Amino acid sequence: MAELVTGEAVALDLRVARLPSRACALFIDLMLQLTLLGVFGNLLGAITSIADPAWGVGVTLVTVVLVIVGYPCAMETLTRGRTLGKLALGMRVVAGDGGPVRFRQALVRALAGFLEFWTLYGAPALIASLCSRRGRRLGDVFAGTIVIQERASGPAHFGPVAVMPPGLAGWAAGLELSRVPDDLAMTARQYLVRFWELLPEVRDELGARIAGQVGALVSPPPPPGWRPELVLSAVLAERRVREARRLTAQRAQLRRLRGLPPEPAMASGPPPYPATPGGPPSGPVPYPTTGGPAPHPAMAGGPAPYPATAGGPPAGPAPYPPAGGGPPIGPMPYPPAAGWPSTGTMPYPPPTGGPPTGPMP
Repeated sequence: MAELVTGEAVALDLRVARLPSRACALFIDLMLQLTLLGVFGNLLGAITSIADPAWGVGVTLVTVVLVIVGYPCAMETLTRGRTLGKLALGMRVVAGDGGPVRFRQALVRALAGFLEFWTLYGAPALIASLCSRRGRRLGDVFAGTIVIQERASGPAHFGPVAVMPPGLAGWAAGLELSRVPDDLAMTARQYLVRFWELLPEVRDELGARIAGQVGALVSPPPPPGWRPELVLSAVLAERRVREARRLTAQRAQLRRLRGLPPEPAMASGPPPYPATPGGPPSGPVPYPTTGGPAPHPAMAGGPAPYPATAGGPPAGPAPYPPAGGGPPIGPMPYPPAAGWPSTGTMPYPPPTGGPPTGPMP
């Protein structure tokens, strides 16, 4: 995973394409190029049998250059970094700053690819990719590009990574965040993204270390009794809210300078359902009526009760969503991290890949 920060202090996550995926995409492109060379070779063979041999050699050379160099250069320029192989594998070539690839960069990659794959049989590309942290071959190094994975496998993430814990909202509202650098904020965000993938002991140790670094730079310090991932979630959520407010103020000022009317305010709260016979009640509905996990209680007004049926679970807050297959949303005990006191209970978060949103016992 590669992290970039734009000029607006917005962190971008670039999932670097792995070597096996790039090899499969390269194999598809090479098979296509060899097929084109075979088709054009047969056509040129028939033409040169009745034409001047020198003319046939010139046309053959131009055809080979167009297929080997022109195909990847033209495809990556016109499709913003994709060839047919990369499109099939869900990959894209981007510039080093995350922007779209340019013609000059695509041409450099294509020329370097001729030497790497067609002349030296891919050995320089393989060695350079294994030695590079971002899997860059020599063409990527010369052109200043990187190959990223657009379609990621595994469970999808919904919603923001950092969610404001209700008990820390008052503390986060008065934080001084100017001393928190972007690289530390990105480190905390990556920790929250991979929170449920880490082993418990590694997760607690890493979270305590990152939260200690963040806590030393914010003012006032974090309140006692909260786990490190909750403190980091509160800091990043407040940072995101302030950035959104700043961008909104900039857009409003720009519209005033241009003489445009202000943007319409967003209606607060979910839209009510119409009261129909046999349908859902009117007013805000905290849970969707279709399949999928229920939202978090902090966002939906509390968990949905189970119906009291004979032999079934009792009525009251349900620890599991009624449908879907995501993680449970009810409170559950959790072992505290070393050096971090704990109080209360910590509910599971909604299936966003982020940390839990309450204190833990």
